[in-house]
Amino acid sequence: MTGSVSLAPGPATARRLRTRVSHTRPEVDPGAAERAAADLLTALGLDLTDENLVETPRRMAHALIEMTSGPDFELTTFPNEEGYDELVLVRDIVLQSVCEHHMLPFVGVAHIGYLPGERILGLSKFARMVELHARRPQTQERLTQRIADHLQDQLAPRGVGVVIEAEHTCMSLRGARSPGARTTTSALFGRLRDDPRSRAEFLSLTRDRS
Repeated sequence: MTGSVSLAPGPATARRLRTRVSHTRPEVDPGAAERAAADLLTALGLDLTDENLVETPRRMAHALIEMTSGPDFELTTFPNEEGYDELVLVRDIVLQSVCEHHMLPFVGVAHIGYLPGERILGLSKFARMVELHARRPQTQERLTQRIADHLQDQLAPRGVGVVIEAEHTCMSLRGARSPGARTTTSALFGRLRDDPRSRAEFLSLTRDRS
């Protein structure tokens, strides 16, 4: 992951800070991915001359490329001029990722909260950050930690918390075949980890379904 800092022009420069956030990764080769998909499907006994399957290798390759390529975005922060020091929580951010062990999707929601320090984050950027980190093969545990680490690094808040709840199709569609089972992971920093009251408030709000 790389980030380059640029300041917005004009009077807003002193107020708004933008950091370009992207993942560094080898260049994607759609042609090679399509050929590999065709080889895999043929090895599984599928007849790719069938009219219904002729385009399947291309579609399969592009679907996997889409599922493992997160879009860049600008992480926009603003000065916390009002000195706001209470919890900011964004719940139920939809996420889709891919299990690195079976290359099957896991889907669910992320809840992200932080106790602001000197800067606050534009609310839409929480969803952008989840999407960026989710679009790659990985484990749910690592995804949770990466989002929390990134927020801690970029915001320097007094506390950060990330909770992810997801259903893994590698568990619901194969193997144990346990549809509906959900996995919950969390990563906490600062006061949301060390202060019992702040920790309890954050975790309580992530569980509240009212």
